[in-house]
Amino acid sequence: MITFIIAVFFMLITPGPGVLSVAGVGSSYGFKAGMRYMTGLFIGTNLVALAVVSGLAGVVFSFPYVRNILLVLSVMYLSWLALRIALSDSNIAFIKATKPPGIMDGISLQAINPKAYVVNTALFTGFAFWPDSFLYETLVKFALINAIWIPIHILWNGAGVSLRRLDLSTPNQRAINYAMAIALMSVVILALTA
Repeated sequence: MITFIIAVFFMLITPGPGVLSVAGVGSSYGFKAGMRYMTGLFIGTNLVALAVVSGLAGVVFSFPYVRNILLVLSVMYLSWLALRIALSDSNIAFIKATKPPGIMDGISLQAINPKAYVVNTALFTGFAFWPDSFLYETLVKFALINAIWIPIHILWNGAGVSLRRLDLSTPNQRAINYAMAIALMSVVILALTA
């Protein structure tokens, strides 16, 4: 179980669309807006986990055209998001929009987020620590994943809010934007090569 907890921590702490976008919402709109968006991400990631555990994701993804459509949608969205980050002026901006993203935006992102499917598949199909009871192991895994997921995303939201308060020089702000865009594009590349 310790190995599972360590794997969950490292899979969730690494930058992906969820944590990067929640940091961006916190940076652009403040902590409360970030928490609303994070609520959507939370619901969405648990829906993805349920789809993985129930086998629904496997059935849906067994049709190549569905997999390809979702891959194209996620690559387009993540590429657009990375471009917006990289090209944002001198303001640190993980994500910009005319209004704060809300709960439905978070759910929608997780539905097309390749990292959500990869992470949940790896965590729920691997790391068997209760082989005599699939149900018990699955319930414990849900509890542990969410117990780690929530504080990590709150920390990323707080990081975004903290960056908003800094008075960084334009070159430093641009360097952060480029680094965040590169991190998101690495997710796109991983999705395309997986």
